[in-house]
Amino acid sequence: MSATTMAAWAERLYDAYIFDMDGTIYLGDHLLPGARRLVEELRARSIPVRYLTNNPTKDPSQYAEKLSRLGLPTPVEDVIGTVATTTEWILENKPGQVVYPIAEPPLIDAFARAGIPMSEDPARIDLVVASYDRTFDYAKLQIAFDAIWFHRRAILIQTNPDRFCPFPGGRGEPDCAAITAAIEACTGVKSVANLGKPSPIMLEEALQGLDVDPAACVMVGDRLHTDIQMALDTGMASCLVLTGETTPDDVAALDENHQPTYVLDRVDRLIPQRLWDELGWTETNWKDH
Repeated sequence: MSATTMAAWAERLYDAYIFDMDGTIYLGDHLLPGARRLVEELRARSIPVRYLTNNPTKDPSQYAEKLSRLGLPTPVEDVIGTVATTTEWILENKPGQVVYPIAEPPLIDAFARAGIPMSEDPARIDLVVASYDRTFDYAKLQIAFDAIWFHRRAILIQTNPDRFCPFPGGRGEPDCAAITAAIEACTGVKSVANLGKPSPIMLEEALQGLDVDPAACVMVGDRLHTDIQMALDTGMASCLVLTGETTPDDVAALDENHQPTYVLDRVDRLIPQRLWDELGWTETNWKDH
């Protein structure tokens, strides 16, 4: 690991902060240490804060409600997820095409509200959308297989490339990549689009309406292959927090070109040390701020 990667604090403030949520801001139903005072301090300085999620099983309003319930009042427009990016991509790139969503209600409902035609008839399906679907079964796989392989008319896209969704206590659930892999394995066809991190589509959506240069913004998250990779691909600064999936050993195994700008043990160290001193912050008084 390069000496510049490991740091106790970020060196500077940025023009906008883009946060992953689970494993970065909260874990399960609890804010992680320092998350609340970090976001409050950024907002007090009128620095834009946006939240990104690859999880399509909840719509942005559900995340905004959760953040607010945990003590971080959040406008719904500050939350960008794959429900929105997938819906918008279809409207812009495949208007009028018939979609088969292997998905849970938030994504299906978003498609319905947007007027996207949907069907379970393989002879009518133009686009199979693989997603994080905890009701995935053989019948759904068969429909996707018939639409793509037998009728040779449908293409495959995915909401996000995550292999699993982490849970508190070290557990997890198979995520969208597992479903995509099953469809790819039986059809021999590859997904042609990913609508979640690390796709630049997510960053474009997050920075929409903000007059900022991506190079002056920072992406903060706990996953190397989604959060940090998106930052590397788009020229943003990147901060990996060790409060979620990734371990120090994972970072040590990276080559120099894939190193995050910062690796921090807690998210509030994004506020530089000199400001901690001015604000009276310590490692133990984060509940008081």
